[in-house]
Formats: sequence, C-alpha cells, structure tokens
Amino acid sequence: MAGLLRFRFLAIAIIFHFVYIFSIFDIYFVSPIVSGMRLFQVERPASRPAPANRLVLFVGDGLRADKAFQSHPEPYPESDDDLVPRPLAPFLRSKVLEQGTFGVSHTRVPTESRPGHVALIAGLYEDVSAVTTGWKMNPVNFDSLFNRSRHTWSWGSPDILPMFEHGAVPGRVDAYTYGAELEDFSSDALVLDYWVFDHVKDFFAQARTNKTLNDALREDKIVFFLHLLGLDTTGHFYRPYSKEYLNNLKVVDKGVREIVELIENFYNDDRTAFVFTADHGMSDWGSHGDGHPDNTRTPLIAWGSGIAKPQLYPGEVAPGHDEYSADWNLNHVRRHDVAQADVAALMAYLVGVEFPANSVGELPLSYLTADLREKAEASLVNAQGVLEQYRVKEEKKKATELKYRPYKPLSDPGLDPESRVAHIRQLIDTGNYEEAIEESAALMKVGLGGLRYLQTYDWLFLRALITVGYLGWIAYALTVVIDLHVLHGRLQPSRTLPGAVIFSSALAALYASFVISKSPLTYYAYAFFPVFFWEEVYVRRESLVEGRKQLFGHIKSGGNLASLVSNCAVYVGIIESLALGYIHREILTILFIIGSFWPVAYGLSFLQRHLALSVTWFLSCLAMSTFTLLPAMKTEDVNLIMIGGALMVLVGVLYLVLEDFILSDFGRSEKPPSPRNHTSRTIVGIQVGLTLLSMIVTRSSALSLQAKQGLPRGNQIVGWVVLVASFLMPLAYRLQPNNHYMHRILVIFLTCAPTFVILTISYEGLFYLAFSAICVSWVRLEHAVYKYPSSFSATTANGAAPISAAANGSTSAKKTPSAEDTHHLPGPFRALTVHDARVALFFFVLLQSAFFSTGNVASVSSFSLESVCRLIPIFDPFSQGAMLILKLMIPFALLSANLGILNKRLGVAPSALFMVVMAISDILTLYFFWVVKDEGSWLEIGSTISHFVIASLLCVFVAALEGVSAMFIAGVEVEDDVARVLGGGEAAEVLLEKTNERFTEDVTSEAAVDAPAAAAGGK
Repeated sequence: MAGLLRFRFLAIAIIFHFVYIFSIFDIYFVSPIVSGMRLFQVERPASRPAPANRLVLFVGDGLRADKAFQSHPEPYPESDDDLVPRPLAPFLRSKVLEQGTFGVSHTRVPTESRPGHVALIAGLYEDVSAVTTGWKMNPVNFDSLFNRSRHTWSWGSPDILPMFEHGAVPGRVDAYTYGAELEDFSSDALVLDYWVFDHVKDFFAQARTNKTLNDALREDKIVFFLHLLGLDTTGHFYRPYSKEYLNNLKVVDKGVREIVELIENFYNDDRTAFVFTADHGMSDWGSHGDGHPDNTRTPLIAWGSGIAKPQLYPGEVAPGHDEYSADWNLNHVRRHDVAQADVAALMAYLVGVEFPANSVGELPLSYLTADLREKAEASLVNAQGVLEQYRVKEEKKKATELKYRPYKPLSDPGLDPESRVAHIRQLIDTGNYEEAIEESAALMKVGLGGLRYLQTYDWLFLRALITVGYLGWIAYALTVVIDLHVLHGRLQPSRTLPGAVIFSSALAALYASFVISKSPLTYYAYAFFPVFFWEEVYVRRESLVEGRKQLFGHIKSGGNLASLVSNCAVYVGIIESLALGYIHREILTILFIIGSFWPVAYGLSFLQRHLALSVTWFLSCLAMSTFTLLPAMKTEDVNLIMIGGALMVLVGVLYLVLEDFILSDFGRSEKPPSPRNHTSRTIVGIQVGLTLLSMIVTRSSALSLQAKQGLPRGNQIVGWVVLVASFLMPLAYRLQPNNHYMHRILVIFLTCAPTFVILTISYEGLFYLAFSAICVSWVRLEHAVYKYPSSFSATTANGAAPISAAANGSTSAKKTPSAEDTHHLPGPFRALTVHDARVALFFFVLLQSAFFSTGNVASVSSFSLESVCRLIPIFDPFSQGAMLILKLMIPFALLSANLGILNKRLGVAPSALFMVVMAISDILTLYFFWVVKDEGSWLEIGSTISHFVIASLLCVFVAALEGVSAMFIAGVEVEDDVARVLGGGEAAEVLLEKTNERFTEDVTSEAAVDAPAAAAGGK
C-alpha cells in the first residue's frame, strides 16, 4: 500500500511540474503569429520605382559589433608592420565612411541563429516553441521578406535556409546549402564561407549563358541572401578574440567585396541595395544564447540604392556614440542603432514589397535617402501594418471573452485606429510631413503597446492560478510525507459531503469560464491541480493534526516555540539564499564555509571521537567553497585536466591498497575483515586503467584540435570505446559482488571518472573529486551524528531517533513506551523526525552546488563545446548538447547514490528524504515565479525565465534521482542493526528492542537532562 502511495505521489509530482512549466509559455511566450491580416506597402505611381530593384543581404553568423569595427594586428603577421593594429574589414569600413549608414543592431534573447534570422527576415521576435524543432524548421509558418519578394536566391547553412524556403510560396525561394558534414569544429571553418562565395560566383557565371536565369535576375523585387557561418563556428571553438576568428573576419570582408563588385558589374545600373549584419554576437568564451551584451550587439551596415550617405561630424563626437564604440575610430560618423526586427522593415521598403504580415519592426528613417513626403508615407504604412495585427488579435480576443476590456489608447473616443490614421493622412495631404512622421511614430508605439496588451491579457489570472497551484503542491507534498513517513499511514483520509461540494463547485466554475472563453486545454490542467491539492490536504487534516503532535509535541514553552520559529526562518532563509545563488554563485561559497563548522555544534567530545571525519568534512567544504569563486566561463587547460584525471587514478589505487581499512569503516568496525574479493579488485583495476586511458586520449585529442590538425579518427574511436566501456563496467561486478557501501561508492566514482576526463576543459575534474569527497563525508558524518548519544539529542514521540536541539529547540523524554506506540510501531523503517529536515536541506544545498559549482546552468552561454568536439566534431546541437547534459548529470547521480546509502544508514524509507526535498524545492520555484521579468533588459528577462524553469524542474529531477538512487544502491550493505536484518523478518523486533532501550536510557538520564551541565551541552 505504501509503495502504491509513493508511486502515486511521484507520478503526480512529475505530471504537475511538467504541466506547470508550460504556464511560462502561456504567460510569457504566447506565439505572436496570427493570420488573416491585410498587407501594406508604400504606394507609388508607375513612373516612380522603389528605391532599389534588388537587395543583397549578408549575414555574418556570430559576428560581434565591436570585432567588426575595432582595429587589430594582423592575425598571422609576416612583418613588424603587421603588428600595428588596423581594421580587419577595410571594405565594410569604407562603406561606413564613404557610402552608407551604420549602427548597432540589438538582438533579443534567445541569441541563437534561428530566432535572429527570423527577426531579421520576418520582422518578428519568435516564441520559444521553435526550440521543439531545434530552431531549424517552422512550428508555425510565418510571413517573411523572402515570401514577399518576386524571387529570392539564398546560399548557406542547412540549419537556416530551409525554414524560409518551406514557409514561402512554393518556388519563390531557392536555397543552396552545403552538407552538414562541412560544419566540423575540428577543421577550418573558412571552408563554409568559401563555399558560399564560390557558389554565388558560379551562379552569376551561369546566368551569363542561361537566358531563363538571366531574365529572372533582371526582374525587380528580388533578394539575394548569403549566410556566412564560418565566424560562428570559428568563434565557438577558438573564441572571438582569437587569431582564427579575426582571420575569418578578413575572409568575410574580402568575400563581400568580391560579391559586391561581381553584382555591380553584372547589373551596372546602381539599383542594388546592400545590407551587412549578423544574427547574434558571441561572448568572450565562444558561446551565445543568453542576453549578455556581447551576444545582443551586432553590426549593421547598409549602402547602395536608396540608402543615405554617412553623416559626418569632423572634429567632434557624432550623435549615437557611447563608451562601447569609443575604440572604433568612427566617432565622427553618426551611429544609428536599431532593433533587429527593424532590419526587415528596412529591406521591405528598399525593394518596394509589402511589409511582412507579422513584422513589428519600426522602419529606421535615418537609413533612407527619401524625401520627407516619402518618409511620411512609409511611416504611416509601417504603423498600419502593426495596427492591422492589433485588429485581428483584438477580434479573436473579443470572440473568446465574457467581458472584454479594450485597450484604452486605441478605444477611447477619437483615439480609434481609423480616426488616427485618417488624421495622419490629412497631415500628409496638407504637407505637414514632419508632424505626420511624429504622429506615425507615436501611433506605431501605441500599436505595439496594444499588441503587448493583448499578449499579456490573461497574465493576472494565470499568475494567481499558478501561485495557488504551487502552494497547494507544497501543502500536499508535506501532508503526504507526514502521512507516509511520520504516521506510516495509520490515519485514513476523511472526506465530507460539504467539502466535496465546495471543491467540485470551484472546479466546475473555473471550467465553465474556460469553455465560454474558449481557453486552451492547458488552462484546464492549471485549474485542476490547485483544487485537487487543496482537497487532498483537507481530507488529510487529521493526519496534519496528529503529525503536529508527533513532530512538535515536545514544544511546551514559549521559549521552545520561539526557537522553533527562528530555526524555521533560518531554514527558509537558506533556501531563499540559494535563489540568490542562481545569480551570485558566491552565495554557495558562504554556505559551504558556514557548513564546514557543523560538527562543532555537537561539542568537544563528538569532535574528539570523530576527529578525522570532522577534519575531512571541513577540508571538503573549503575545497567546494573555492569553485563558486572561479569564473563560470573557462578556457581549455590540458594541464588541469591531467591533474584531475591523475587524482582520480590515485583514488582508485589508494582504495586497492587500503581496501581492508576502508571497508572496516576506517578501522571502527569490530567485525573481522572479510576475505578479499579478487574479482572485484581486478575490475576496480580495469576501471582505473580506463581512467588512465581516457587521460591519454584526451590529451592527444585536445592538442591535435588546438593545432588545427583535426580530430584523429583513432582518438575518436578510442574515446567512444572508453566512454561506453566505463559505463558498462558495473555490470561486471555481478560476477562476484562486493556489497559494502564504500565499495559501491567507489565503483560509481570510477564509472563516471573517464567521462569527467574526456568531457572536461578545465578544473571540472577537480570539482568531481571535491564533490565526491564531500558526499562521502556527509553520509558518514550524518550517521555519526545519528548514533552519537549527546545531551543535544532527544527522543521523539515514536522513540525512533534523536533530534538535534538546534533543529527543534528543545529536549523532551517519556518514561515508558505507551501501548499505542508499540502497537503502531512501523515495519522496517523508522519515522521521520524534525532532525531529518536538516538532512533534506543539506541534500538540497549539495544539489544546487552540483548545478552551479563549475558553471551557470541558468545561462545557455556558459557551456563550451571544446570537450564535446573530442567525440563529436561535426556540429549537431542535440547530440552535442546531450553529451554536455551527460557530464552535468554525473554529480547528481553520485549525490543520489550517497543519499540512498544515507537513508539505509539512518533507517528511513528510501523515498522519505527525497519526498521532503521535493516538497521544499518549490519554495524556490515560487520565488522565481514572482521575480520573472517581462520588462527591462533582455539579459534580465531571459535569466529570470530560465531560473524559474530550472527551479520548477528540480522537483522532477529529484523524483528521477530517487529511481537512480534505488538502482545504484541495490543490494548495498551498511553496518546498522536495522539494515542488517531487513528481509530477515526481524525488523519489528529489533526496532521494538531499540525503542525499549531508548526509553530506559531516557528514564535514567532524565535528571541529567534537567541539570545545568546538560544545559551546557556536556555529557
């Protein structure tokens, strides 16, 4: 029965948290894409053509704005003159100085290739649902500049081009892509850009002999798109400040110059507009994805037909510049910054096509050569496109709302869209062009505000519903823990008719409102869980009352109550401090330093008895405290990798040498040593050998990749063999098992050691050692505290275990076990006590440290691909991401195994402490839910959302860890009376004997408890 209830609890936990994670998508990431809009473009008489007949778009994937404009020495100098800094993109710079307009294009998170290209070409900021397709194909089809053009030809990556081809009118977009095998991080990425330039040259050469193609190229409203992936690939592997990245910039600049000259010579009509930009930037550590300024600032250079000439301010700093562009030596040229989606509006205007249907970009008028009337017309058309989206969205919202609340700036008398557009049209007709431009800009902002209003229409209701749901889960989880692991299910749920009517009516009312408003199916799930949880808490109210008596019955004075409240405040405060640790990793350093003195709380006699263990714990905590002071971004350091690997090998060798001493609980066990298990020792030796082999192959692969010699095929094969073989080694122990818990921990440690060598780029191997040490020290220290008879300990109402006075604020004892106590004595496991809440808290802190000690899991850009390239050199985001996740999961597997062993040593049920952690983890989730930002910098917005998702997944993660723990510790033996007789039918008798012994001790020591000496902590 208990097993069924536990399975039900885990299933509910997983389903609930996965469902509620989707609330973020319904609140913050509702798709902005709608259909059914009219399209708008600047109307011109036949005698007045569009500013340009054709447009060429160059996208330097992963190019940062500062790197594009700064001066650097030659990447591969051949003389002293080459050491003098100079612009590495002289052709693009000449366009900035002489022919065009430039600025910084500011992207939004996620700073990835697909969202960036969608913003550039479609003018919309895509919702996160695109991640389900790897940001390669379209979850929802959208309109784009390419689809509006007469024809588009594109060359580049197979990860980007197909999504615009498939979403357009059939036959309108031609995409020429290279094979995915060219995206090899271990080889020179320049080949990707050379492929694009060479194929464009071949294309125009073919047009000179192919009349059909030549005629198509002579049409107006055509677009050429060149996607240049080399910079991104090079930056990932070598970093954006490397000579390889800077040399790639030179190659791009030269290639752009050659293509521009080719096109100008082919047409010879000065009717081509050129735009050069990037989809996203890149951090100094070769990564992108989050909202760091290095990832969101990209160059934008436009020149050619329809583009304004540069605005020069000789001898002074031109408008638009700031500290960021101070070292570009372009201070005398006005800088015009734009939002990334604005580029789509700019390009649509230049070639005279309709603005993309879903575009929210604002046409940057400063880039145009047009007169004031043309700019006024274009601004009005731009605003009309946004207002049309608002109209369609508002009609859909009205159709699904019982009482629609309109957006006041567009609904008050005289402020409706039709009236405002008519007013602007009148201003244009009367020649008030500047005023019309200002009014159009204001109307554009109001329209975007209306779109935001409709996008966030249901936020207040959803936030309240989600909050009640999470609070319900916390209450439900704690209730189930009390019912199963404190009372052992001896009280049955008590449902009443009034209660059932009230909760059923609440759910029915919510569902009725959803039906009328045609809400998404997810809303029904969001409403179901709060009602279900609070109803379950209500029917278990008797368990809560009884649990309170059993857990806190010893609290009989105001002082004890104050102590309990203060301890609870500290407990919650530590959990909340972990929330700050998501932003400031140094918080974990402080917690580890404070925790290192934990054994001191049990007095001098405890320290004397467990001196070596306490010192080990102290040193482990200090070691762990250092990692969160180190930078999350790391560069490859082969020496540190080798040191970490060598220490892992040393641990295995020391175990083989000191096996008898270790398995005798470091000399504390009175049991005679068991005969040596030669089979298991041999397998340990093989595991040590695999770790050593992983060091050799990793060093060879890393040096080969650094030398740009590629990944040797033999190294790749050996690396995979070592990786797979290491994970299969635990199966070999079945030949002659050794079930001692210390041996099992070592097996798990050595199983994962080769992975932590192969997939490491710096100090992660040292972290793995420190983390393993602190886990083992924690398990042994918790058991020592549990067994240690000090006056700080007291007996709970069920007489099963001591409780730290620091945890509950009081000591109390009963003289004899009552009939009820003995009658309800549980089976093989003791009941949880207040003391065990500390164990759960320690586990929770260690869980967080595994997330943040060697990186920042909350930031996509804190992960580097160097280590993964030792196994998968070809770019594949999902398989490479899976390898990174494998490395991230290893510390959690190790931690779960240690907690499973600790459960056995403490005599609690295997799931008990895991369930406590699952209950308290959502304190963190609720905190992050309420600090999620939807305004401010995109760094803040992206970070707060990712924090919430990680915290919400923690509960699911802990549920999974319970299963991992059960698998890892199956058959483990621990030196504890209860554990030794499990399965022998004697558990209840041993527990009863222990209970009577404890009550007898309490009777004899009652006076000592009340004595001043006891109050001082001595015994």
